[in-house]
Amino acid sequence: MDETVYNQTTVTGFALSALFWLLAGLMAGLWIALEMFEPGMNFTPWLAFGRLRVVHTNLLTFGFALSAIFATAYYMLQRLTRTPLPFRRLARAHLYLFNATMLLATVTLMAGLNTSKEYAEPEWLVDLLVLTFWVMFAVNAFAILVRRREQQMYVSLWYLISVVVSIPLLHIVNNLEIPVSLFKSYSIYAGTVDADIQWWYGHNTIGFIYTLPILAMFYYFLPKSTGLPIYSHRLSIVSFWALIFTYLWTGAHHLLLTPLPEWIQTVAIAFSILLIAPSWGVVINGYYTFNGNWELLRSNYLAKFFMFGITFYGLQTIQGPLQGLRTFNAYFHFTDWVIGHVHMGTMGWVTMIISASFYYMIPRITGRELYSVRMANTHFWLILVGQLALTIVMWSGGILQGGMLKSINPDGSLRYSFLDTVVALFPYYRLRFASGVVYFAGILLFVWNIIRTFTKPEAPRP
Repeated sequence: MDETVYNQTTVTGFALSALFWLLAGLMAGLWIALEMFEPGMNFTPWLAFGRLRVVHTNLLTFGFALSAIFATAYYMLQRLTRTPLPFRRLARAHLYLFNATMLLATVTLMAGLNTSKEYAEPEWLVDLLVLTFWVMFAVNAFAILVRRREQQMYVSLWYLISVVVSIPLLHIVNNLEIPVSLFKSYSIYAGTVDADIQWWYGHNTIGFIYTLPILAMFYYFLPKSTGLPIYSHRLSIVSFWALIFTYLWTGAHHLLLTPLPEWIQTVAIAFSILLIAPSWGVVINGYYTFNGNWELLRSNYLAKFFMFGITFYGLQTIQGPLQGLRTFNAYFHFTDWVIGHVHMGTMGWVTMIISASFYYMIPRITGRELYSVRMANTHFWLILVGQLALTIVMWSGGILQGGMLKSINPDGSLRYSFLDTVVALFPYYRLRFASGVVYFAGILLFVWNIIRTFTKPEAPRP
């Protein structure tokens, strides 16, 4: 019997941080969704759409998702290696520095201090702090792997290793900049080189945060919560290496039909299509794991989260590469269709897997039963309905928007102005906000369920 004593404090700290940044990020999202059809809500520069939209993406991508990744990574690393955390004080410092960095990033972005680089908006001082806490995480992660008592490297460990290595590399290269004051700097790159490096970073950093560590959670927590062994360990490893090789070449598909050299665009398109194969290797592995056990979708409340989550991942990895085709991209780029694509992944795939992982993990680190399974089921249906409604509304609006922007008169002039498309989309903006409210209600239940699990009396030991 394994008597290893694992560190739970840091896991708990990051889990609670994830809940806080999740609520903050979603409230920012609802506010800017409201501003789309109620411009009076844009009553101060600190809440201007251009500032608050950046806060929304940073809070959810780096605040919520990274907090959840660090929480589950510290949990999985210890158990998959059967080794306690080597440097507990360093992990605690990582927790504190992470939250301080997120707070500084939020305040400076709301104040308008912004590099204008997508998903890399915080200024150079914040960038250095991000790199510092990532090094703290890497030290603990590699130390525990070196000291591991379990020699078999389960696939979730490979995904976590790739995250530890890739994210700081992307962060450093894209954020090379020249500071001119405490909160202002300029990139060392310019022109198409700047654009190419930015989207090499932008696509892959977001992709690696929203893909690789979430897949690590899927491969670990799915078997743990259902009692079903993964269908094929070999397929999981093959899919991992194929995904790692393919992913890093795809960033330039954000720059199709631009001055970027056409051969770079073509390489990105080719690898984007190739990316479907390793991605669906994971999806097939998940589906075959449930083969013959589909009744678990009714009897096991966590099974629904994992199955629908991996389904949304599969849909994402078809829609994304298709958007990388020149003809498709010419119609849908700069429309709400693309925003719908992103939200299906974040609200469906990412949040569902993180939610299920937390529902499994928190009771085990607290020694308490989940506060309410019924509440967890209600949470599932609310975020499912809210996410589907929101993404379908944005896809529909994107189709309308793309058609209007491409429509021309017989003499070749544009039939509609950009303002015409905004007016046409007003009903869609209202539906988007309503869908977001439904989704947010589900998240409130999730947060309350986890908090009550932490605070409910501990079950007496036999």
